[in-house]
Amino acid sequence: MPVVRPPIGADPGRRRLLTALAGAPLLATGGLSGCSDGATTSSQDGPVELSVFWWGGPRRAELTEKALRLYSARNPQVTFRVTWQGSDGYYERLATQAAGGNVPDLIQIDDSVLTEYTQRQIILDLTDRVADHRVDLRGLPEGLIRYGTVDGRTMAVAAGQTLAGVVFNRDLLRELRMPEPRAAMSWTEYMSWATQVTEAGDGRVAGTMDASGDYRALWLWLRSQGGEFYRGRQLGFGADELISWFELWQRARADRATPGAALIEQADGGEPARQLVVTGLTAASFAWSHQLPEMQRLTGSELGVVGFPGPSGAQWARASMYWAAFRGTRHPDAVADVINFLTTNGEAGTVLGHERGLNPSLAVRRYAEGSITDPVQRRAAAFGASIADQLGPAPAPPPKGHARVRTLLVTAAERIRVKRDGTREATARFLSQAIAALAG
Repeated sequence: MPVVRPPIGADPGRRRLLTALAGAPLLATGGLSGCSDGATTSSQDGPVELSVFWWGGPRRAELTEKALRLYSARNPQVTFRVTWQGSDGYYERLATQAAGGNVPDLIQIDDSVLTEYTQRQIILDLTDRVADHRVDLRGLPEGLIRYGTVDGRTMAVAAGQTLAGVVFNRDLLRELRMPEPRAAMSWTEYMSWATQVTEAGDGRVAGTMDASGDYRALWLWLRSQGGEFYRGRQLGFGADELISWFELWQRARADRATPGAALIEQADGGEPARQLVVTGLTAASFAWSHQLPEMQRLTGSELGVVGFPGPSGAQWARASMYWAAFRGTRHPDAVADVINFLTTNGEAGTVLGHERGLNPSLAVRRYAEGSITDPVQRRAAAFGASIADQLGPAPAPPPKGHARVRTLLVTAAERIRVKRDGTREATARFLSQAIAALAG
């Protein structure tokens, strides 16, 4: 069947549902040898068609399709029917499919739903296949393996490794004759730097995005002080910590380190195209390091990335997203074999590059390193390598209800910013609602 492409000019930043893709013709077998054979001979008898579903933009689709065709070139009995779309509405579509029992065989998910999908028995338990190395995770950092484990069971495999970073506008800072933010600045130093940037720009840009509603920023701030966002299936922090966090950002707003509330709300959802460092309204935003290439494509200014304020040990080897198999797939062995191939095969890793973040396998990273020519991908990879030896232990993946907790934090921060609530009132409401969300 011919490949159905998104219409010319389709804008992934608008997050609208993109046209489904049909199975593409096979690629000719390349001459490269992978880091691992990746168990590339499927144990299935007869033709197998696997459905695959992920979110992302056209570049991710291009590279993922190419890697899947490489698998089919080695396993001609296995073909793929692929569908992709922007992240808006992705999980709603999966929920509809789950209700009808027709989830695609192989899906991309993130840590906001990993535990929930495990408990709802939507995704396949891969533990036995990991134990006998049919899904070979021996080349992955231990923390990255742990971050795909729920209640001692391996439920998904990292499709990439990412870190939280401060993405900054290098050209703007040069124009303002301001220094770039440094790795491991204290939060106080970072806020002072952002205030100075606002002053240097005479208020036409702000120094930093307001991250008071950003769960990952709060999580790393808590870890920098020996805390955690979650303890088991409960919140790992209380009113005192959250009030201190909100007051930190109140002081930043009072010092004009951040822009106005209306601008902040535009970027609260995390959409790269709406990040204020991309739209030119701040010198810096908080983002995932694997988003740097996409953000760079959205602006003519050169972007850089450094670690979050606070110690690097507050971060951990974090899955940017996972590959997971549908529990009801008719071809569990074939799906697991594809996951193994995408994770451990050097040629596949070369094709995929760092589009989803650093390749999860350390061996594949080394194998593909010289072939990554995109300067922005190399910049993101260099950032990850710069703090790889300083990462702290990985926590367990977030519990069921995490997606709701994230939304509640954004709402609480917004209510404080527009002075609808004081910090104590907003904190009390958030804690009450978050506890209920985690208990549900």
